[in-house]
Amino acid sequence: MNSSISTDSQNTNPWGYHLILDCMKCNIASVTCPERIKDFCNDLINKIKMKPFGEPIIHRFAEHNSEAAGYSLIQLIETSNISAHFSDLTGDAYIDIFSCKSFDEKAAKLVVKKHFQPVNIKVLFISRNARN
Repeated sequence: MNSSISTDSQNTNPWGYHLILDCMKCNIASVTCPERIKDFCNDLINKIKMKPFGEPIIHRFAEHNSEAAGYSLIQLIETSNISAHFSDLTGDAYIDIFSCKSFDEKAAKLVVKKHFQPVNIKVLFISRNARN
């Protein structure tokens, strides 16, 4: 089984697009508040022109472990999903947008910056296609 991932931007017919954002030291009040996380999700959907499927699921996990505790978000969209995991301890956020419909990755990053004010963002954008 081939487990390599192509980040080839020359892929002219991708099946989907995956934006991965690792956000360091976000505003703690934003990443620890489910209402603010929901506002972020709704703003993101509007700015990248996606259609939500149902309401976002936002739940706090790992309350027994202060090093891992934090909220997780999953929002189904018509063309796949948006997911995010937030650390209460560090303020870090790990956000994924996957869609078979193209979207504006710069707009997505601007929404993240607006809502969470990270000190730094590592970005990986992948065109996904199992057949290439």
